[in-house]
Amino acid sequence: MPITDDDGLRELLDADTIAVVGCSTTEGKAAHDVPNYLQQHGYRIVPINPYADEILGERAYDSLADVDEEIDLVDVFRPSEETPGVVEDVIDRHESRGDADAVWLQLGIENDEAAELAEEAGLDFVQDRCIKIEHDRLIASA
Repeated sequence: MPITDDDGLRELLDADTIAVVGCSTTEGKAAHDVPNYLQQHGYRIVPINPYADEILGERAYDSLADVDEEIDLVDVFRPSEETPGVVEDVIDRHESRGDADAVWLQLGIENDEAAELAEEAGLDFVQDRCIKIEHDRLIASA
């Protein structure tokens, strides 16, 4: 279901473990700095990047399917047109493992097909919002 209200966002931000699809090794890129911020605020970050072995001191995985530990939320730094495929991966994981019940598309990333897929699967879904900005606004500054 699409989450647009502050209470819903706060609930998603109550996650412990966040998988970051498209997590970057490059400092200065949002796909690196946002997960770093989240890590510094107590979240367990699971980087998903098939071209890296380690990011932010954490083992990087090729895909969501390769992650053994439980995932609460999937934060996505991929182009909008790739997000339906990412949501399908989240749905596969959710159906097989019972975790990963929320998808968060970062600021500037939105896709109606991805939103529909998530809604049909019963996943919480946020698009075109920065998780760092929302965390700072709703939790860190509160």
